Amino acid sequence: MLGKGSREEAGESALQSLGGIVVLLVGSWELLPLMAFVTQHQIQKFHEDGFLVLEHFFTTEECDSMRDQIQRIIADMEVPPHCRTEFSTKEEEQLQAQGSSDYFLTSGDKIRFFFEKGVLDERGNFLIPKEKSISKIGHALHAYDPVFKQITHSSKVQELGRKLGLERPVVVQSMYIFKQPGIGGEVTPHQDATFLHTEPLGRVLGFWIALEDATRENGCLWFIPGSHTSGITRRMVRAAPGTSTCVEFVGSEPAYDDSQFIPLPISKGGLILIHGEVVHKSELNSSDSSRHVFTFHVMEAKDTTWSKENWLQPTPELPFPSLYT
Repeated sequence: MLGKGSREEAGESALQSLGGIVVLLVGSWELLPLMAFVTQHQIQKFHEDGFLVLEHFFTTEECDSMRDQIQRIIADMEVPPHCRTEFSTKEEEQLQAQGSSDYFLTSGDKIRFFFEKGVLDERGNFLIPKEKSISKIGHALHAYDPVFKQITHSSKVQELGRKLGLERPVVVQSMYIFKQPGIGGEVTPHQDATFLHTEPLGRVLGFWIALEDATRENGCLWFIPGSHTSGITRRMVRAAPGTSTCVEFVGSEPAYDDSQFIPLPISKGGLILIHGEVVHKSELNSSDSSRHVFTFHVMEAKDTTWSKENWLQPTPELPFPSLYT
């Protein structure tokens, strides 16, 4: 395996000549794709830690194409005031802001907009420019937008899925997360399987793509290594008809020791693989730089049951599409 310096020197020139497919020139001009450098040792580390950092997995051009496309989507955005749902990951606020909103609950097969706290007045009007107010866009960019669809189903993502041993992976959701400068909200410690539950567990995998450098200052992810091996203690489920909210939490999140978390800063174009049960979080973005991310989740559909209690459900209009094309 080449050292970091020689990889960078060889890879950059090949990047331009092959239209954004990262390759390395080795020996007598032998072309090795980037995926050759996702080693069995790295796969083993993922299984041990519950996460894996793959720097420079996507090119600068690919990252910029996603950022440019999201700006076009925002420019065309028209959201009725009653649908301007503020996004939160704190339990009580989730139940109030998301659970009472059909706009959130029916967003699994649509492209919808969710906003930071404190950016709307009591009438639902923006207090700051709309492009600075958005927390995330979800949850079907992977299905309906050509740029994000291409990234999600790119050959290198598919090859990574095969290296991980996924036989019938399907894409269940996608999100563009802005982490706005100064106001990008804290994401409290959680496990993705709390929200995306399967039987058996261990069948959900997150792909988290940094479209800008993610640093400790602007809200990079933090993980507890090895925390994916103890199951889950809390679930967000659809509430019974007639209740005041559309979702409710069952069980409780344990108190985590802050000293167990490690930060994972990552460069623009980097990919973090996230096991569905690993505990992770991010802090408030108190910097003057945003931290844009495109993320999507896949489920190994072979011998797996998607919980009918999950907030997110496949629909006749959008069954969960295969990752492999």
